Amino acid sequence: DLALEVHGRDLSELLRNAAFGMLELAGAVPKSRRARRRTIRLEAHDEGSLLITWLEELLYSLETRQRTWLETEIRTEGGRRLTAVVREVPLQSITKNIKAATYHALEIVKEGHGLTTTIVFDV
Repeated sequence: DLALEVHGRDLSELLRNAAFGMLELAGAVPKSRRARRRTIRLEAHDEGSLLITWLEELLYSLETRQRTWLETEIRTEGGRRLTAVVREVPLQSITKNIKAATYHALEIVKEGHGLTTTIVFDV
């Protein structure tokens, strides 16, 4: 297992930082910079479930669709809905295969300057 500590001023930034942190852990290398936009809409029961659902959607893109991303703009509503516009590119390679983002000890904590969480990944 691998763990990643993530911070953000708000939920949208936390989700964005978690996505790019996971990408870094996986060692994803884009094949080209020619990107296409993809809109992702997700809904979950709470903020933690939304975070895991978001990361699982991106893992699906890495593993099944062989796509990685360069940028993402995220909007959240009520801590339960997410709309993201992702700039996707073809994936050349990854150095570490992440099987799943887990709920193990998942807690999003509100701190003075925003939110923080630790995400455990099954590798």
